[in-house]
Amino acid sequence: MSRADRSRREPLYRSRPGEPYPAKLGIQRVNDFVYLSEGLSNSFLITTDDGNIVINTGMAMEAPIHKQNFDSVSTAPIRTIILTQGHVDHVGGVDYLREEGTEVIAHAGNAEHQAYDARLAAFRGARSAFAFRDKLADLMAYVSKEIGKPPPQAIPTPTRTFEDRTEFELGGLRVELFGIPGGETNDSLVVWLPDHRICFPGNLFSCLFGHFPNLVTIRGDRYRDALTVARAVERVIALEPDHLLVGHHAPIHGAQLIREELERLHGAILYVHDETVKGMNAGADVHSLMREIQLPPELDVGEGYGSVPWSVRAIWEHYAGWFHHQSTTELYPVAPREVHRDWIDLAGPDAIVGRARERFDAGDPVHALLLLDVLLSQPEDHAAALDLAIAVHRHLLAESVNFWLSAWLGDQIEKLEARRQVLTGPDAP
Repeated sequence: MSRADRSRREPLYRSRPGEPYPAKLGIQRVNDFVYLSEGLSNSFLITTDDGNIVINTGMAMEAPIHKQNFDSVSTAPIRTIILTQGHVDHVGGVDYLREEGTEVIAHAGNAEHQAYDARLAAFRGARSAFAFRDKLADLMAYVSKEIGKPPPQAIPTPTRTFEDRTEFELGGLRVELFGIPGGETNDSLVVWLPDHRICFPGNLFSCLFGHFPNLVTIRGDRYRDALTVARAVERVIALEPDHLLVGHHAPIHGAQLIREELERLHGAILYVHDETVKGMNAGADVHSLMREIQLPPELDVGEGYGSVPWSVRAIWEHYAGWFHHQSTTELYPVAPREVHRDWIDLAGPDAIVGRARERFDAGDPVHALLLLDVLLSQPEDHAAALDLAIAVHRHLLAESVNFWLSAWLGDQIEKLEARRQVLTGPDAP
């Protein structure tokens, strides 16, 4: 399909939700043997004459919801649980859903990923709170009301792992599994039902289908290689699925539609990668490339989870590391904020706020924040700086289409407003 043909059809991401939602009671029938229980990551039930298969189990708090949803369809034994990746929203409910004799299948990289998650649990938990604190609180309240006390989060040990490919049959249903590192973890796998041309990729293409992948999350993760993600998309294109049952929200049906969407995503990833590499070789700095590289219309994909500028920086630093060759100070353990007090002493807080307001009024909110950071980094608060910072953040939030960015901006607004309330009056220094 040509780029021009792709650009004429409305991209699918525009008609799909732009963020993950916690599980609720109620199940969706996909066909006569596959059912979907939506959550922070989708959980699927596959029924067979010899028992059932579950693909992903959600957070532990969601597992009782998924179980009740599945039991409304079938109470046959769960013979197999398949984990498409090791993230907590895929594996947390394993202990609740597994039964005596249940086989738990994961990629061979699962143990390394679980160790990585455990190693940074406190760091990543704290850095994820701004995005998921309210959702998890709502989920906890919902589960407590509808079902009762939720179970503890599982850190499961699979009973079976594989590297590249494995298969099994249950109740006459053939199931193939392919190990394909992709958009979120190194232990991702794809579930393929060859006789029905149904593919379960999990979050292989990142969280939200049709959006640019998150090559590094702002909560903190290892860099994800753009070419590895592109190859993962190629692997699924080669399967030629008629049905794509993704990790979040409703399935996508139709071989042509799926192929078009995957080819658009594949092209977008390679375009951003290649343009970044071209700019690096030409001597461009990372921030210039973040501003300049934009997707052409025929490669329009969503930026509701990952974003092109963030991915440009991720690609740049994946290849080149943290030293940007812009200042000798990058090589020393001194943060730029350590000279903020000097700037305040030299210019005065009112002058800094005044220049920041000029920048904001001229349509340059990020430069305004850079100036305000000089004051916001100090232990004593300045009312005018806080007021302007709140206004700038609200402006940026109104423009945001990205889940992570919106969550960050909203959280920052709450914190700035709390600091402002501490001051006794609008004229406080």
